Amino acid sequence: MSDTIKAEVAYALPDKQTLLSLQVDKDDSLEVIIKASGILELYPEIDLAVSKVGIFSKLAKLTDTLHDGDRIEIYRPLIVDPKEVRKQRALKASAGKNK
Repeated sequence: MSDTIKAEVAYALPDKQTLLSLQVDKDDSLEVIIKASGILELYPEIDLAVSKVGIFSKLAKLTDTLHDGDRIEIYRPLIVDPKEVRKQRALKASAGKNK
């Protein structure tokens, strides 16, 4: 049985996505894997102290470990409140119906 697993680290900007694949120790934490991937050098704006991370869209902790083939996702902070966007879209749609 192997002590290494395959993992991916993903980070997306509005106009660019990066997906890095690597072999890691099965006991490595998300934080160790993120640092080993080199993504923090590619995107110095990532601050693990404030950025949320997840595994396949499910929030995770930096101390969590992975299963073989898992993808770590690093999330950017929201620029706009999703509730406000839905509210504005509904108001625009209702205004279009009243014409």
